[in-house]
Amino acid sequence: MNKAYDFIRTKKSVVTIVAVIDTELDISQEELKNQIWTNTDEIPNNGIDDDKNGYIDDIHGWNYVGSTENDSIPYGLYEYVRIINRFDTIFKDVTSINDIEKSQRENFKKYQNAYEAYHFKLNLTKKNIERYKSAKERYLKAKKVTSQYIGDTTDKSESELDSLINTVLDDEDKKLIKRFSSFKKYGIDEKWIDYNIKSQQEIIAYKLNFRFKERYLTNDKSDDINDFPYGNHNVQGTTQISHSTKVSSIIAATRNDTLVEGINDKVKIMPLSISVSASEHDKDIALAIRYAVNNGAKVINMSIGKNFSLHPQWVNDALKYAEQHDVLIVTSSGNDGYNLDKIDNYPNDALDSNEFLKNFIKVGNTSNKLDSMLVDNSSNYGKKEVDLFAPGTEIACLNRWEVINDTGTSLSSAITSGVASLLFSYYPSLSAAEVKEILLESGTSLEIQVLKPYPNGEKQDPKKVPFSSLSKSGKIVNAYNALLMAEEVSKKKKRK
Repeated sequence: MNKAYDFIRTKKSVVTIVAVIDTELDISQEELKNQIWTNTDEIPNNGIDDDKNGYIDDIHGWNYVGSTENDSIPYGLYEYVRIINRFDTIFKDVTSINDIEKSQRENFKKYQNAYEAYHFKLNLTKKNIERYKSAKERYLKAKKVTSQYIGDTTDKSESELDSLINTVLDDEDKKLIKRFSSFKKYGIDEKWIDYNIKSQQEIIAYKLNFRFKERYLTNDKSDDINDFPYGNHNVQGTTQISHSTKVSSIIAATRNDTLVEGINDKVKIMPLSISVSASEHDKDIALAIRYAVNNGAKVINMSIGKNFSLHPQWVNDALKYAEQHDVLIVTSSGNDGYNLDKIDNYPNDALDSNEFLKNFIKVGNTSNKLDSMLVDNSSNYGKKEVDLFAPGTEIACLNRWEVINDTGTSLSSAITSGVASLLFSYYPSLSAAEVKEILLESGTSLEIQVLKPYPNGEKQDPKKVPFSSLSKSGKIVNAYNALLMAEEVSKKKKRK
């Protein structure tokens, strides 16, 4: 980035709008508030759709998961639960695919896969609850024994606990004090364990609950793309989820030598809130993409993803709409350690394994290690389905309260969107397809053997593979190289 900014220091730029399709966004965040997009065709808070676009008072974007009372929905269902709800009355008693009309067989396969995913997640969640409860018992027992020797354990350091171990004669007590010291070392206490138990219980109560009415606040029909309007203009929302704030800060936080400097603080972030604590609705994704396109976005960052899609055609049509209007889509590959060439991941740019878009980029996560662990072990990958990689491990970003370090392909996607916005800002004649091609071709190539990521619960394959084999480009996004190539492409276009 330093080399990139040295290169463009004397060049003129234009403001580029980047739509962030994500959770609710803290638009009052000090390092972001001057980079928030404003709809100048709308009069604030007059209760009238001044620009006649179907959205009332959409001054800074739209919240598709907010209610008309400026509330918000904290939970939703997993997409495979929605699929089961949709098809259960049709397929629940079917035992063979041969008993189904050919036109319904794809839906039947989707239904079967959804049930498999549901039971896997349900069983895993139940096991997690028991595991955390068992950990709590071990913690409390270890804490009780430790406190018998030193009283209140709250402010005791690891070194004090380690010193205590050397003075204890009883082997069982010594073992328990060692255990308590280990809990302390990793920041595990009763509050942390209770939080995780509650989180797992909420998965069963809401996200896996077939009877949970997830649209009770928006009160729309999620299976009807034409059932609109719904939601509200309160993109700030009432939830405290920080995902969009983290992503937006990486793209656009003020470059003023603070701990977090955005890739391009000359952009305007257009917040479009669609995400709750589960799977996004295809309807919300599709409408948000169209809103971004219709309101001038050049880049759409979607740090979202899911392995099932109930209405993929709605999203595909919206992606095609973005392509037709020369808008670049950047998405995260996901954090499951999957090979996406073998496992579905939505949104994507492939139909029946054939790419149908030229404006779509899916990004994986490189770590902060230049060795066999270069690819973060949670990142999804794929020679066909993942286009390139970008840094996404221990990245400084902003949540709603402070600077933090976070990890995930969401941050890799944000970095790529930020670099793309730089190209559009300084070379506005470039098309979305050209920017995609530049980003993929100009990335950093590394002739290095790496360990492939692996799904949770599976053992890592010790066999190393070339880094170049894990994405289409085989490269890591490089802002400076991209600007150099953009300069050349732009000059050639002018000569023509």
